[in-house]
Amino acid sequence: MTHRVGSLSAIEILDSRSRPTLAVSLALEGAAPVTAGVPSGASTGTREAVELRDGDKGRYGGLGVTQAVGNVNGELAEALLGRAFADLGELDRVLIELDGTATKSRLGANAIVGVSMAAARAFAQAQGVPLWRYLTPAGVAARLPVPHFNVVNGGAHAANNLDFQEFMIAPLGAPSLAEAVRAGAEIYAKLRALLAGAGHAVGLGDEGGFAPRIDTPEDVLALLVRAIEDAGYRPGRDGVAIALDPAASEFHRDGVYRVAGQELSSDEMIERYARMVERFPVYSIEDGLAEDDWDGWSRLNARLGERVQLVGDDILVTNPAIVAEAIAKKVANAALIKVNQIGTVSETLETMRLCREAGWAAMVSHRSGETPDDFIADLAVGTGCGQLKTGAPARGERVAKYNRLITIEADTPDLPYGLR
Repeated sequence: MTHRVGSLSAIEILDSRSRPTLAVSLALEGAAPVTAGVPSGASTGTREAVELRDGDKGRYGGLGVTQAVGNVNGELAEALLGRAFADLGELDRVLIELDGTATKSRLGANAIVGVSMAAARAFAQAQGVPLWRYLTPAGVAARLPVPHFNVVNGGAHAANNLDFQEFMIAPLGAPSLAEAVRAGAEIYAKLRALLAGAGHAVGLGDEGGFAPRIDTPEDVLALLVRAIEDAGYRPGRDGVAIALDPAASEFHRDGVYRVAGQELSSDEMIERYARMVERFPVYSIEDGLAEDDWDGWSRLNARLGERVQLVGDDILVTNPAIVAEAIAKKVANAALIKVNQIGTVSETLETMRLCREAGWAAMVSHRSGETPDDFIADLAVGTGCGQLKTGAPARGERVAKYNRLITIEADTPDLPYGLR
């Protein structure tokens, strides 16, 4: 059965960092319109799909998206309106071909991904199923993911001297999604009290985590272990584990990693991670090395890949071709999944398929610039990947995703919870 696109439009709105982004509205003929809010990253990989920004310094400092909005309302609408599509994959192929660039830079990845996300919602609505069920690939079992709460922010996400970008808590041992969210919120509250008691400011970074004036990652890890214990939980894989996103490309210059005043080679950085894994309940490290340090990544995987999850973000940018190369070269054992990083939902699902077939893990992720759109919660459930990171259990644009997961669990109580 095919469905015709009845309407398509976009407007410029603000994201959670007070920067412009798009809200895209699409309706299939005879159906009510659905809307998608487009996320935007701060720490970005050099090979990810390219947002179209206006560049007019007199308006939003050059970050306006009126050109991208115009492309949705103009060229994209002209190509899609009245046209019948059998499924999302067919529509996404039209978007890719219409843009004609490898990075979706002509029409803008932010314009294209908004249309793709809205179209996925519209097709789900047409089939009368929840979005997560529409996004479930054939042969894949849906599941509720472990939420990874970013409770301490550094790097490009906070105005402090902490080089590592994200410190996350992951309730791997929780009996349900709702209990995992409760654990995250309770630990977050204990962490706030610990920070305040030690004289730290408890202002928030871009993703809702605290941004204390702490310089070394090991000090943060010790603080997280204490907060987990103070909240009445057990640190570790059978309780609440810790996940890191150092975003190492941000502190890598001239072949050297600069962390808390130290200059480290790739091998020295790897050994520092090894010591962290020995001392603390760290089960996952994302972007532990820079995106152009492929040889270092291979050594990191050889050193720690049997013990921890090594997640590629900037190095992989949710790109199926790059992920396939990385799988062949054994540079990681997991991929971060960001829909706007590749630019269409269909390509995102293809990347996740490659991960499944290679035995890699996949973690669905938000961006630092978010809207209340909860699309990625359904994506994580439908693909059964078992992992979602979308910031702290604070700030409306982050909590919207966790609350969506709670709703899905309440509506479908037989869905399993946990890592795949």
